[in-house]
Amino acid sequence: MRHLISPLDFSVEELDNLLDLASDIESNPAKYKDACKNKKLATLFYEPSTRTRLSFESAMLSLGGDVLGFSDASNSSAAKGESVSDTIRIISCYADICAMRHPKEGAPTVAAMKSSIPVINAGDGGHQHPTQTLTDLMTIRSLKGRLDNLTIGLCGDLKFGRTVHSLINALVRYKNISFVLISPKELSLPDYIKQDVLDTNNVPYEEVEQLETSMPKLDILYMTRVQRERFFNEDDYVRLKDRYILTKDKMNYAGKDMLVLHPLPRVNEISVEVDDDPRAAYFKQVQYGVYVRMALILTLLKMAES
Repeated sequence: MRHLISPLDFSVEELDNLLDLASDIESNPAKYKDACKNKKLATLFYEPSTRTRLSFESAMLSLGGDVLGFSDASNSSAAKGESVSDTIRIISCYADICAMRHPKEGAPTVAAMKSSIPVINAGDGGHQHPTQTLTDLMTIRSLKGRLDNLTIGLCGDLKFGRTVHSLINALVRYKNISFVLISPKELSLPDYIKQDVLDTNNVPYEEVEQLETSMPKLDILYMTRVQRERFFNEDDYVRLKDRYILTKDKMNYAGKDMLVLHPLPRVNEISVEVDDDPRAAYFKQVQYGVYVRMALILTLLKMAES
């Protein structure tokens, strides 16, 4: 049984095959409209989500399948104290594949150990968000034409941002990748990622606090929001939440081919005036997310049946 808990669960070759399939789905959607007929996707979302949950649902419906599940832990048996292990065993009787989001790191891993159907990690705490990473990779590859020879700026909440952590883990496997880590010291990338991922793989990076001076050298600027739900102290959140705001004036520092990505939702870290800039790719990112989740569902179901 194959699951997707981390971006590293797939080899680079498997990732490339998955992205090829997603690109074919984008080009030939009618070809796949009944690919999951009579199959069911369970969406187990223990914390709020709009884009990720609806993206999974849209993906399965576009493949001709059905969807069941819950969008709030209070609407599930978790409110009665049921464990993740028991829940996934029950859901395995109802569905063919499952997407799970949970506030506790490692919960999808626990589910995968007890599940008899493929489990997709749709985000666990501040840990991993592999399907967002697949979306990011497809966006970059589709718009840049490559996943190597890139300088990526990661800006904002690098401490708690699970999308950032997952993207770094995935991109270090490609050639000539470098990072510019743009954040206040309080929200800097955790040491274990710098040491265990970047240093171990000899990936060059620099840590800076200034956004504008970094932009001319970037191929990709990946913006993130400062997440109120990850803070224990409201005063710290208020002090840091508006530290980095990308505006039309700041975009003048960037190269003409730089892309701006964002996992969404945004609050105010990207001004709406940037939306009309041809380098703003974050809404295209959303559409790519549907294609890549369609490809992932197809791939995992095929693996489960083989």
